[in-house]
Amino acid sequence: METYYKGFAKKQGWESVISDDFEFRADNMEKDDINKGKETYVNIIARFSRLYQNVRIKRMIIDGNNASVIANYDYIFPNGKHISGDVAEFWTAKHGKLTSLHIYFDTLTFDKNTPKK
Repeated sequence: METYYKGFAKKQGWESVISDDFEFRADNMEKDDINKGKETYVNIIARFSRLYQNVRIKRMIIDGNNASVIANYDYIFPNGKHISGDVAEFWTAKHGKLTSLHIYFDTLTFDKNTPKK
């Protein structure tokens, strides 16, 4: 977890701890999509990294192969709005690699501050 978050804060070097069969889910209450594969997750984070400036761990609980994290992100949205927000992140790991992540965040704030396609 330490390698991931240190690299994530620098926006580089976090990818090495992600398993090839990684599963990522970001709840938006409308879809139950699970994004599969390391490459898919790396691409999602490439887009997301344009929105945040800093990340801080507020709380981390590790229990065997599971971890729960409350992370605080400083966002700068395309409309220029600056917001700090918490994200609940639930991880699983196996053989020294992170295998899944399920996050919960304020989707309304993102919807209001990002352009529609």
